[in-house]
Amino acid sequence: MSSPVPEPTLTAFAGFERIAAGPRSEVVAQLRARADAQTVFIFDDSTGERLDLDLRQGMPAAPESPAADEQATRGVGRPKLGVVAREVTLLPRHWDWLSRQPGGASVALRRLIDEARRVHADRDAQRASREAAYRFMSAMAGDVPGFEEAARALFAGEGARFAELIGPWPEDVSSYLRQLAAAAWSAA
Repeated sequence: MSSPVPEPTLTAFAGFERIAAGPRSEVVAQLRARADAQTVFIFDDSTGERLDLDLRQGMPAAPESPAADEQATRGVGRPKLGVVAREVTLLPRHWDWLSRQPGGASVALRRLIDEARRVHADRDAQRASREAAYRFMSAMAGDVPGFEEAARALFAGEGARFAELIGPWPEDVSSYLRQLAAAAWSAA
C-alpha cells in the first residue's frame, strides 16, 4: 500500500509582496478570503512553476483526482503497483544487451535507473533547485535590474555572487529566491 502523497506547498505574491504560503488548501483559502482584486501570482515551492488556480468561491481548491479517467484508460502494466507501460526507443545493440540481463529488459532498466538516481541524487537536486529558482526569477523579476547577471551566477554555481546580486531586490522576492536556490549550493 502506498503512503499518501503530501499536499504541495505554494507561495503567492501580489506584486513583489508575499501574501500567502503553505499547503495548497491553506493558500487557496487565504486567497479566497482576500477582499482586493489585485493580481496574484502563485508558485509551486518544489518546482518554482507559476500556477493558475481558480480562486472563485464554490470551486474546488484542488483539481479532481484523475483516478476516474485512469480507470477507463488502463492498459498494460501493473497499475495497482504503480507500474506503467510506456514506449522506449533503443538501438538494436541496446536491446541485445538488455535481453541478456537477468530478469529481462524491464528489471535491467529499473535497476539502471535506480542506480543512476542514487549516484546522481545530489547533482539532480542542485539542478532542480537552480531550475526552480530560475522559473520564479523569470516570472517575477525578469525586468528587475541585475536579472541577467543573477541568472548567470545561479547557473554558474556562484552562490555568494547570486546572493549579492539579488540582495537589492524586493525583500520577499529575494528571500523566496534564496529559499528556492538553497539546494543549488549544497555541494558547490
